[in-house]
Amino acid sequence: MKKLALLTLALICLFACVFAQNQTPDTYTLLKPDRVFDGQQMHAGWWVLVKGKRIIAVGDPSSIKAPSDAKIIDLKGSTLIPGMIEGHSHLFLHPYNETSWNDQVLFESRAERTARAVVHAKETLLAGFTSTRELGTEGCGYDDVGLKTAIDKGIIPGPRILAATRAIVATGSYQPKSVTDNTFIQGGEETDGIDGISHTVRSQIGHGADVVKIYVDYRWGPDDTAAPTFTEEELKTAVEVAHSSGRIVAVHSGTTEGMRRAIDAGVNTIEHGDGGNPELFKLMQEKGIALCPTIAATEAISTYHGWKKGVDPDPAAVKRKHYIFTEAMKAGVTICMGGDVGVFPHGDNAREMILMAEYGMKPIDVLRSATSVNAAVFKMKGLGNIQPGYLADLVAVQGNPEEEIKAVKQVKLVMKDGVIYRQE
Repeated sequence: MKKLALLTLALICLFACVFAQNQTPDTYTLLKPDRVFDGQQMHAGWWVLVKGKRIIAVGDPSSIKAPSDAKIIDLKGSTLIPGMIEGHSHLFLHPYNETSWNDQVLFESRAERTARAVVHAKETLLAGFTSTRELGTEGCGYDDVGLKTAIDKGIIPGPRILAATRAIVATGSYQPKSVTDNTFIQGGEETDGIDGISHTVRSQIGHGADVVKIYVDYRWGPDDTAAPTFTEEELKTAVEVAHSSGRIVAVHSGTTEGMRRAIDAGVNTIEHGDGGNPELFKLMQEKGIALCPTIAATEAISTYHGWKKGVDPDPAAVKRKHYIFTEAMKAGVTICMGGDVGVFPHGDNAREMILMAEYGMKPIDVLRSATSVNAAVFKMKGLGNIQPGYLADLVAVQGNPEEEIKAVKQVKLVMKDGVIYRQE
C-alpha cells in the first residue's frame, strides 16, 4: 500500500510539472488550419484567434486582426474542431477484459483506482476530449469530485468533469453478486421510496454532483434478467428534485418498461436505450429527451465474450444496438456521443464516433453530436462551438473528418482554456 501511495504521488507530481510547463500568459494565439468545423458547419480556409482562455475572432483570414506579437500555429492539412465532449465515461474503471467489474469494485484499492483515474483523465484530454460527463465512480464514493477539483486547480491535467458521484440504484439491484451474508462495496448508492430517493438526490448534490445518474432498470430479475428498479413516482420525485437545483438527470436503461417510466418522469438523457422502440423514440423526440447509445461498450463486451467482428455473425446485443440507433435517428431523437468508456480503453473515446458513422449517421452529424449537441444537452455554456466569446477548447485533427470520420483519431493539437496540452 505504501509503495502504491508513493507511485500515485509520483504520477501526480509528474503530471503537475508537465502541466506547469504548458501554462501560458494572457497572450494571443493565431491558429491557421486548412478548415474549421465551428460546431455546426465546416468552413474552408478559416482561422481562429485566441486571447487567454477565450476565442476572440473566427473566420476568413482577411477578417482577423492579430497583433504582431501573436503566437502563430500553422496547422496545414488539419481541421480545427471544438474540444470534444465525452458523454458517458467512467474514469475509475478500466476495460473488463483486463479485470472484471466485480473484481475492480471488490479488490482494487481506492488508491489504485484513483491512480488509474488520474492516468485516464490525462489520456482522455490528450485524445482531444476536453470535457467529460462522468456517470458514476462505481464504488469509489465521491472521488470524481476530488478528481475534478484537482484538474480545476491545475494540479493534474485532464478534461473538465461533470460528476455524477455515486449514481443512484435501488437496494439489491446493482452490486457484486454473492450468496454470503457479507456486506460488500456497492456499485452505486442504494435508496428506496419517495423520501429515500429525494434525500439521496439532495445528498449527492451536496457532495458535489453536477448531474444525477439513476439506474432505472438492471439485471436483477429472475435468472439475472433485466427489470425495472424504481417506480414512476420515485423517478418523478428524483427528477423534480434534481431539476429544481438546475441539474440534469441521466438514466441507465436497457428495458422497454424502464425507458417508458424514465420518459414519463421527464429525464434528460437515456443511456444505452436497448429497450427502445418506435413508440418510445417518438415520445423521446416530443419531450426533448436525448439518447446516449454507447455503441462502443456493446461491441467491446461482445468481443470480450469471443465475438470477432467482420468474421462472426453479429450477436443479438449488437443487432439490437443497430436497431435502436436506426430507429432513434428515424424518429429525430437527439443523439449524444458517449461510449461508456472505461468498459473499453480511455483515450480511445473516438471509437464511439467511428461506430456512429458506421451505424448510419453522417460524419458531420457525428461531429455535431460530440461537440455542440453534447454541450447543449449537458448545459455546458461556452463550449461545443468555435465562436467569439467561447472558451478556447480547440482540437486539430489531421485530414477532414467530414469526409472520413476516422480523422478524429489523428489528433495533432489539444488546447483547453487556451493552454496547449498536445502539439505535434
